[in-house]
Amino acid sequence: MKKYSVKCGKRNLVLTKSQIYVGIKPQSFNTDPHQIGVQKQVLRHLGGFQMVTLKKDQHSLDDQLDDLRKSRSIAVGTHVYYAEGSQRPIIPTGEIFIHFNDKTNKEEQKIVLDEYALQIVEERSANFVIAKVTKNSPNPLKVADALQNISMVDRAEPDLDTLLDEYGPEDQITDELFSHSWHLKNTGSVVDLNYPLKTGADAKVVDAWQRLGNLGSKEIVIAVIDNGFDLTHQDLNQKIFRPYDIWNQSSSIIQGDPRFTHGTPCASVALAAANGKGIVGAAPMAKFMPISGTSFSYRATEEMFEKAVQNGADIISCSWGTTDINFAPGELKEEVIAKAAREGRNGKGCIILYAAGNDAIDHVNYYGAHPDVICVGASTSQDRHADYSNKGKELTIVAPSNGDWPIIAARANWDEGTSVRGGGEFKYWADGRSRGSQYKHFGGTSSATPLVAGICALMLSANPDLTAKEVKQILSETADQIGMPFEYVNGHSLKYGYGRVNADKAVREAIRRKGGNIATGGSTNGTTTGGNTSSTGGSTTTRPSTTPTTPSTKPATSAGQGLFKFEVERQAAKGYGVQIGVYAEYANVLIAAEALQREFNRPTIVNINELNGKTVYKVIVGPYFSRGSADSVRRQMERAGERGFVVNLDRFQVLA
Repeated sequence: MKKYSVKCGKRNLVLTKSQIYVGIKPQSFNTDPHQIGVQKQVLRHLGGFQMVTLKKDQHSLDDQLDDLRKSRSIAVGTHVYYAEGSQRPIIPTGEIFIHFNDKTNKEEQKIVLDEYALQIVEERSANFVIAKVTKNSPNPLKVADALQNISMVDRAEPDLDTLLDEYGPEDQITDELFSHSWHLKNTGSVVDLNYPLKTGADAKVVDAWQRLGNLGSKEIVIAVIDNGFDLTHQDLNQKIFRPYDIWNQSSSIIQGDPRFTHGTPCASVALAAANGKGIVGAAPMAKFMPISGTSFSYRATEEMFEKAVQNGADIISCSWGTTDINFAPGELKEEVIAKAAREGRNGKGCIILYAAGNDAIDHVNYYGAHPDVICVGASTSQDRHADYSNKGKELTIVAPSNGDWPIIAARANWDEGTSVRGGGEFKYWADGRSRGSQYKHFGGTSSATPLVAGICALMLSANPDLTAKEVKQILSETADQIGMPFEYVNGHSLKYGYGRVNADKAVREAIRRKGGNIATGGSTNGTTTGGNTSSTGGSTTTRPSTTPTTPSTKPATSAGQGLFKFEVERQAAKGYGVQIGVYAEYANVLIAAEALQREFNRPTIVNINELNGKTVYKVIVGPYFSRGSADSVRRQMERAGERGFVVNLDRFQVLA
């Protein structure tokens, strides 16, 4: 039975056709469906269609539906589908939500829309359109899947309707204090208090979960280097992975000293489990590597980072340091950090984060000033700079923390709290109102830093191949600039760094880069005309071209480079083929054709067309005498990771 794989919000759905039901849209409300072959109306409205069964006859359901589509009484007919593992019927409405790459222009967008005979229904923004299929379009599920594999398109999602909503990851969370987690999703108020917050002043973590379709990967390891880890805490005890204590040189972490409680809330902000109890961290599925024992000593510094790297840490979160110039780390310690950022994760580099510091001064924690470090400051629940958060040119980013209203974090069972406002519950809670004996109000850049560490874990969940430099670059490029525009010079602010972290945008970019990098132009002053090369913090990344290119499984050959042998002959517009893509650069056509012939040993033909005075090229594998033969080749290529769709070459008759 034929299956379709489509993007649907947070997940990939594998759909199969119903063998019983179809959807129809009568031309008029007065149309009697029973007069046109309908046996039973099952649902009156699903995606604008009536879901029905058809009267039995000798024809297949496909043939019966084709006959219905020819009827003057029926405006549109569609198959009904089911997702694997679900009995809920699904109908594609025929509309597709298309988010084009930010670098595309209207002409390039039109190339894509015309290629699939799509009609624009609504332009939501310069890069976001809602389009619908026409009679000349392939199946909307096929179109959406093909669009998703074009580099000019960031996301293409067919509009689907079903009886019940697909529940997102947020709905899976039953932890009692999740509704208090304004730093993950700020709805504009404190749940149990009449205190206004600024709606949207958050890290967009819940949005990132929804984009991922889950709460992150269990394979990502966050090392938190700190003191005072309560490894019995209900939000941490099931997540511990290869712990190490610097002070006693063993895997047995020192616990219970009331002078040290800081590590417990820090770790919880990053990765508290989604277990129905208490709070939830930004990356609740990540593994927790506690490394206990902060130290100024060079040997201890070397040991803590080497243990993190050797034991498999992906991310290292440090909410400590110094702003005393007398104790700024020297070259030896800087090399320790650089080595972890360079050699960790099998050469991709550990992502290392340091807090900017809470001294309300104009330079950041000296450890955070290291060029390989992500230096994190704090913003408030009003999307403003937290007054205590240190400023400086090395500041990378800010993340929501206290300064207006605090967040809730885990509390070590030996935590004696503070003496603020005379004891009692005020030792743990800003308003004196307890939310549970295992938790407390928390904040500072100490809280902002592990929040970003958790977001980094979500990015690696989306794309584990990202290097440490790429993660820092993505965080910087996708941050939301809060505060006043004049506070930013060349995109950077001394107060906010590159802005307030946006987990959803960061995850989206991580997903986009998973497709691979293909350069498509000569470099000019750090940028390529087709490849969009950018440099941040000393790292250079070539982004996919806004022009459709060959899939990531193919060699990344730069346009205009390489030597190709080819023969050219006229191809009759007869038969069928498997169309792979549409290209604006002929060099990319050569690259694609060579790769297809080498990998699949199949003949390749090219259609040359004109669009708004521009030449565009369509690469097609074929020809084949029958649609079935072409579809067989398409399936073979799809199994190897190459996406395409079957086209009738007759459509190119005018150009042949």
